[in-house]
Amino acid sequence: MPGAGGALALFLLGCSALARGICTGERCQAALGEAGYYVAAVYEHQAILSPNPLEFITRQQALELMNQNLDIYEQQVMAAAQKGVQIIVFPEDGIHGFNFTRTSIYPFLDFMPSPKQIRWNPCLEPHRFNDTEVLQRLSCMAIKGEMFLVANLGTKQTCFSSDPGCPSDGRYQFNTNVVFSNNGTLVDYYRKHNLYFEAAFNTPARVDHITFDTPFAGKFGMFTCFDILFFDPAVWILRDPEVKHIVYPTAWMNQLPLLAAIQIQKAFATAFGVNVLAANIHHPSLGMTGSGIHTPLESFWYHDMVSSHGHLIIAQVAKNPPGLIGAENTTSKTDPSHGKFLKLLSSDPSCEKDAQEVHCDQATKWNVNAPPTFHSEMMYDNFTLVPIWGKEGSLQVCSNSLCCYLLYKRPTLTKELYTLGVFDGLHTVHGTYYIQVCAVVKCGGLALDTCGQEVTEAEGVFDFHLWGNFSTSYIFPMVLTSGMTLDTPEQLGWENDHYFLRKSGLSSGLVTAALYGRLYERD
Repeated sequence: MPGAGGALALFLLGCSALARGICTGERCQAALGEAGYYVAAVYEHQAILSPNPLEFITRQQALELMNQNLDIYEQQVMAAAQKGVQIIVFPEDGIHGFNFTRTSIYPFLDFMPSPKQIRWNPCLEPHRFNDTEVLQRLSCMAIKGEMFLVANLGTKQTCFSSDPGCPSDGRYQFNTNVVFSNNGTLVDYYRKHNLYFEAAFNTPARVDHITFDTPFAGKFGMFTCFDILFFDPAVWILRDPEVKHIVYPTAWMNQLPLLAAIQIQKAFATAFGVNVLAANIHHPSLGMTGSGIHTPLESFWYHDMVSSHGHLIIAQVAKNPPGLIGAENTTSKTDPSHGKFLKLLSSDPSCEKDAQEVHCDQATKWNVNAPPTFHSEMMYDNFTLVPIWGKEGSLQVCSNSLCCYLLYKRPTLTKELYTLGVFDGLHTVHGTYYIQVCAVVKCGGLALDTCGQEVTEAEGVFDFHLWGNFSTSYIFPMVLTSGMTLDTPEQLGWENDHYFLRKSGLSSGLVTAALYGRLYERD
């Protein structure tokens, strides 16, 4: 379902004078720029796939298949151009597909010269390099649509035996994002570093830290799919305070309750105070859907597990994304709910931090008359959970050095089971990385062993504070409600060495509310 609006629409966040018509032409774009906005698009693409990706075919056959996808890309570029779009992002694997071997993908690969060494416009100089037909088409699209264009393709680079890392077949193969300017010039490329079971590709010897400048919105950063869960390059490039926007091609398989595509995209935008332009591939049978244009405060997204068609999202985006204000400025301490939270926090003796670690005392006032804790698998991790019963209350649950807390009030009770869960440890399935998680989740049924199952619909409405004594500052806040609807936290921040999320006034039932912490140094 589309979020925060309808399909193929221009969403206006400001500039009411421009909202009366479609923003096209240089004068309108200039007016948007003066008002502090630019127009962006992402396209969720239903890729036309190779019928047998394990079979080795000719370059010409590969181009015939890729041109079918590129024809769709060009249609979307022209549709976006009619709406005044200044930058468009296409998904990972959208041109060539996936499930190749190292050998079978070879005919699909373009040669990639370095734009740092050679200035090149593939559309205007098509014969300069061999095996660059895909780059040529993308370059021409950027010219035709008069917009910056970001796409993902497979690329190849010859290497020699003198290179100790050179594969035995004499070439590197990379999962590559490219960005073209509105005049078709190849601006830069990024080679994916954190591969996700991609045997056809190599990991670059050095991490590409890629940012690029635009005349309409300043500096953008770029990375791909699984990279979003790791420090390098996703967090590293944000050390540059001028990077306010991220372009993010992805081929993400949704995994609830914590890592649906739109969920992590939105959480990244909120956590780092940046705009994220995320384009996912669309293959619902593989659990792949979920794209969006996310600001720290608002999202325009698409998630559809039924449709077999691609989807274009267009939005007007602030050049300088507004972030959630710090805890000390957003809520009066006389507010009853927040006041109760602060009182609980200041009087809580249950966790003490020394120089090495945090010690949580389970035998505290929090557990008096509290429901018993239990364990259940969630996202392949062994979470410790406590059921959430009654219309209001406060709960605590701990694991290793992390204690999670919930202060909640429910306008009405529903026949659903919710739990507060905690995990503090190394995640080892489909990737290895250390996480600290505090999460409120709706269970799949009324039995405790259904907690952690994938759920998309819910009726239970909560006003709540969720917090924990995290050992990291890299915390991704998530609020997901019924029907795969994104919501924005009302307040985030640190209080007394605890990080908290506050939310009230949910418009639909709560599916997940979580603080997803990453301890990159423990990976």
